[in-house]
Amino acid sequence: MENQNSVHVFATWKVKEGQIENVLQLLKTVQEESIKEKGNLFYKIHQSNSDANTIVLFEGYSSEAAVAEHRNSLHFQNLVLGKIVPLLDNREIVLTTPVSY
Repeated sequence: MENQNSVHVFATWKVKEGQIENVLQLLKTVQEESIKEKGNLFYKIHQSNSDANTIVLFEGYSSEAAVAEHRNSLHFQNLVLGKIVPLLDNREIVLTTPVSY
C-alpha cells in the first residue's frame, strides 16, 4: 500500500559483456524473494531497448526502513552483492519519493 513514506528505487546496472543471461537468472530469484518481504510494494526488472547489457530495476518499498531491511536480507547480501555485483561494470542507485499533486 503506497503512502507518503513510500520509497521507490531506480537501479541502473551495466552488465559485463557476456554475463547478461547469468545476471537475469540470478535476478529472477532476487525478485521472487524480494516481493515476499513485508515492506516490498513491487520489484520490476527492465532491460534497455538500446543496450541489452543495461538493466533497470524499479522497486517500491513502504518506507526507508523497508529499504534497509531489503539491503540486509540474505538474498540481497548473497545474490546481489555476492554474485551479481562482480558481473557488473557499473551500478547506480537512486532512491526517490513519489511526487503527489
